[in-house]
Amino acid sequence: MSVKSLLENAVRRAMDSAGIPADCSPAVTRSNRPEFGDFQANGAMAAAKQLKTNPRALAGAIVEQLQQQLQGQVDKLELAGPGFINITLSAAFIGDQLAAKPTPDSRPAETVVVDYSAPNLAKQMHVGHLRSTIIGDAIARVLTHLGDTVIRQNHVGDWGTQFGMLIAELEEQLSSGEQAELALADLEQFYQAAKLHFDADPAFADKARAYVVKLQSGDSHCRALWQQFIAISIAHNVSLYRQLGVLLTEHDTMAESAYNDQLADVVATLMKSGIAVEDDGAKVVFIDELADKNGNPSPMIIEKRGGGYLYATTDLAAARYRAQVLRADRALYFIDARQSLHMKQVFATARRAEFVPATMQLQHLAFGTMMGADGKPFKTRSGGTVKLADLLNEAIERATVLVAEKNRDSDISADELAEIARKVGIGAVKYADLSKTRTNDYIFDWDSMLSFEGNTAPYLQYAYTRIVSIFRRADIELNSFAAAIAVELPQERALALHLLGFEDLLAQVAKECYPHLLCNYLYELASLFMSFYEAAPMLKEGVAPAVKASRLALAKRSADTLALGLELLGIETMQRM
Repeated sequence: MSVKSLLENAVRRAMDSAGIPADCSPAVTRSNRPEFGDFQANGAMAAAKQLKTNPRALAGAIVEQLQQQLQGQVDKLELAGPGFINITLSAAFIGDQLAAKPTPDSRPAETVVVDYSAPNLAKQMHVGHLRSTIIGDAIARVLTHLGDTVIRQNHVGDWGTQFGMLIAELEEQLSSGEQAELALADLEQFYQAAKLHFDADPAFADKARAYVVKLQSGDSHCRALWQQFIAISIAHNVSLYRQLGVLLTEHDTMAESAYNDQLADVVATLMKSGIAVEDDGAKVVFIDELADKNGNPSPMIIEKRGGGYLYATTDLAAARYRAQVLRADRALYFIDARQSLHMKQVFATARRAEFVPATMQLQHLAFGTMMGADGKPFKTRSGGTVKLADLLNEAIERATVLVAEKNRDSDISADELAEIARKVGIGAVKYADLSKTRTNDYIFDWDSMLSFEGNTAPYLQYAYTRIVSIFRRADIELNSFAAAIAVELPQERALALHLLGFEDLLAQVAKECYPHLLCNYLYELASLFMSFYEAAPMLKEGVAPAVKASRLALAKRSADTLALGLELLGIETMQRM
């Protein structure tokens, strides 16, 4: 149990003893100034208002109970202002808590579907897929760490009219002796070639249109071509996921086409219940709760006039599958903010049709756009879409130059330098994104993200290697080292209290799905460690053995927390840089 949770329970018991209703919160928070103690309990203020009594007197009654409950755990309980309670923990208690293995607070484990990445398999992944992919992956990692059963769902686009054109092009290239893997080595070029062919050759365009119909009706030849295309495209994506350090595999793919045989039933169910109606030949759901300012309900088409299903139909089938087959307690959709209305329509309809139970959470976790220096969506110099593979390769190239410059006089081998550069480059790209508030746009800037100063991945990776180097110089095995921690200096106390808040922070990230909170925590941890390092020498001659061991133990806990935090963000560490 975290220190904050322990204090919340103690304050809650004290409030019970003081006759305060159970619905009143203890309101325990970390103090933001040392003179207010380590924690504050501010629940007496709201409780007094509810009970129509004096808040300071009520807080005094709580303090009286806490004196007994927290004996030996606190140095001071102080009544402040109109009813605030300042709590200063004892150094011995802080040391004991640090010695214990950090464990998440007990919470009901949930089954959580995390829908992220979801590229269109007709084309290569580009920078527009980066945010969904790495934000979703970070949250999936945190949820897994906290004990949830996480089901990753990569809802890739593998269906639609463009695939008639693509399989017709693939057929022609195969018939001329080209191998499928080589023909599809660059999906972007292949798509552009197929589109030029489609626009320039009416006979080919007719064939492509006919192949759409054949594909959708289950023609075995067209299905075989399509499956060949999809398999190679997924392999491209999985290769990128591996380079990016994202845990998605081909087994997490749950493509649009997986729901094809359910779409007619979704429409029939909605029509039968009266939720959907026929309107101008199309089948439409009108959603009153999303009405415009004039009171007109929001329309969502689920079947086009003349037949044909839409994204909404597939998304409804997916929601039903996740609720009724996967038995999810929570479904998280990492989809960009431009799809907000669409997701609201899908969620409202899924609930109204009882495709998902009232107890299941459906959350659209929108994100902003990666922008160039000009404040417009990030593009190549010629105005084209930046391929994700090109971006990652450039990150590694830039990091290689940077790392080589910093290691001109070192004995690092070429292989180790290449590995360090890979971790620095990929980590820099990911952290630059994850450290920004998810819902905001941000400016993509190579210089700032690859800097070894400030809130960046290279700075945090360097902070970790610096701690490792302390143990290397002391000839002590970091992983197996253990010692009692005695918190004496103010810098030790500040670092120790921050470390004890790690699991509370992860619970907040899991609930709110904002990875930047974890980034900010790790940056503050690295900064607090540097202050501690400067104030509390570990390897200096004359430091008492017990003091040295205590400080090394605090350094180890800092290294372990940095490494775990970065791992949960999908960022690798190294032993030296």
